[in-house]
Amino acid sequence: MASSSSNKLVFLAFLLLFVFSNNLVAGKPQKVKLNLYYESLCPYSQKFINDDLVKLFESDLHRITDLKLVPFGNAKVSDNLTVTCQHGEEECKLNAIGACAIKTWPNPKMHYWFIRCVEKDTKNWESSCFKTYGGEKAIRDCYSGDLSKKYLILGYAKQTLNLMPKKEYVPWVTVNGKPLYENYEDFVAQMCKAYQGKAPLPKVCNSSASAKKKVLKLQVSYGEDFHH
Repeated sequence: MASSSSNKLVFLAFLLLFVFSNNLVAGKPQKVKLNLYYESLCPYSQKFINDDLVKLFESDLHRITDLKLVPFGNAKVSDNLTVTCQHGEEECKLNAIGACAIKTWPNPKMHYWFIRCVEKDTKNWESSCFKTYGGEKAIRDCYSGDLSKKYLILGYAKQTLNLMPKKEYVPWVTVNGKPLYENYEDFVAQMCKAYQGKAPLPKVCNSSASAKKKVLKLQVSYGEDFHH
């Protein structure tokens, strides 16, 4: 009899724990997937990273966002797996540095700021970004080895080249897998619209909805024959 009572108590405890856990999960914000496919020396990608994407972390929007940066852009991969970048070897290097930063700091809140630092000054980034954010040894080891070129970049190449619908230009921004096309600069409003979580909307969504809609001028970099 005592054993039966104990079993019932254990069962009830597990039941209560299950219900409580479900309530906690239900209260958490459901993340909206925001993907940015970019290349390091594209001026339009730089502008989006520096001036637009920063809104994610300067507001409370980041709490409902699953951000993914994909540094490949309009690069091409030959049959022997050689990568050629639209803006030359330096862009290939900076794409790989970005990939290594993502590998070093998987948390977007950390690797975004380093990548933004690089994109703000692509000529002198080494003297400032490592000093500000650290990670020099890990990133240099990643870049100088085979990891960045044979695995990370080719992985990002596969993700970019297999997009459906296909990427038309960079920056290419998707929300939950759907491209924003010419509305990519208005990604905050699109993120707020896509959010389906039970937690309250981020405060920035209220200000975004009340703001006047601006006329967007499409600024992109096309990849055909490596011309803008």
